[in-house]
Amino acid sequence: MRPLVATVDLAALRHNYLLAKRSTPGRHAFAVVKANAYGHGAPQAAQALAELADGFAVACIEEAREVRQVVAAARLLLLEGCFDAQEYQEAAQSGLDVVVQDEAQAALLLEARLERPLNVWLKLDSGMHRLGFTAEALRDCHARLRVAANVAELNLISHFACADERGHPSIEAQLQRYSSLLDLPFDNLTLANSAAVLTLPATHMDWVRPGIMLYGASPFAELSAQELGLKPVMRLAGRLIAMRDLAAGEAVGYGANWVAERPSRIGTVSCGYADGYPRTAPSGTPLAIRGQRVPLAGRVSMDMLAVDLTDLPEASLGDEVELWGELVSIDELAAACGTIGYELLTKVTARVPRSYKP
Repeated sequence: MRPLVATVDLAALRHNYLLAKRSTPGRHAFAVVKANAYGHGAPQAAQALAELADGFAVACIEEAREVRQVVAAARLLLLEGCFDAQEYQEAAQSGLDVVVQDEAQAALLLEARLERPLNVWLKLDSGMHRLGFTAEALRDCHARLRVAANVAELNLISHFACADERGHPSIEAQLQRYSSLLDLPFDNLTLANSAAVLTLPATHMDWVRPGIMLYGASPFAELSAQELGLKPVMRLAGRLIAMRDLAAGEAVGYGANWVAERPSRIGTVSCGYADGYPRTAPSGTPLAIRGQRVPLAGRVSMDMLAVDLTDLPEASLGDEVELWGELVSIDELAAACGTIGYELLTKVTARVPRSYKP
């Protein structure tokens, strides 16, 4: 078997969920497990949190089906709502909560023939301008849905654009737009994502929605996951599958853009961009072998990458190589690549086997 595995620490996942709960005392928390639990495995994540989580959130009904098979009775929220009448019927049969974010979704809900009413979350566009009603349109929709037979709870949801940038003026502006609707009768309110859970107590409504923090990555550029008390959940590790010595002046990899400045030992690692390791990682990006950080050398290939082992002479063929995890955080790797941990975690491909630690 090709030596590459993503090890998922379910105890760390539970730790991070409980940290979200401790950060928001008295509130309920939807564990966000969309995008296959950010690449970690939605069924496994939901099972691990089944006895702790107040509910789960997914993007769409296809994801809800997967999670519902594992947590039969948990509250389960469709963050993008339903896209046709059949999906509303399935949502009712499965006991899902649904977001309604525009007039088209509201009309489908009102026209649907449902076996039981749904818990509905009206989505306010408070300033992100991605999904949601304007405040005026939401007031109008609220009046119609409040008396609709297909609606059980009627709740309010919105989403921050810049909660990960502490002190950004849009945060207060979005909170004010959200608060301007609280004269309407709602059964439940939710606004806080991971960044807001960790740093904005004023946004902690009835429900919060921790996402990336569950998986041990920081939503902030200037605050590490360790500083926030989060534990890494995924560790991606391959092995040294080849080693060779290069003379000064010899090059490594596609484009020959890494050139040895001294006699160097180069190791080849069983991981590449087809596995989810970013092709944009520059030379010098750290990996870890035998507890020591070593630099990436040259371009990442589809199935392999190279590391400079010159300062780790004890490295041997077959040694484990941590791509990210305990010694190299996902946030550090993301910063080196000019992206965010969310993207890297969700891009770990199906060709990489997951191993689950209870």
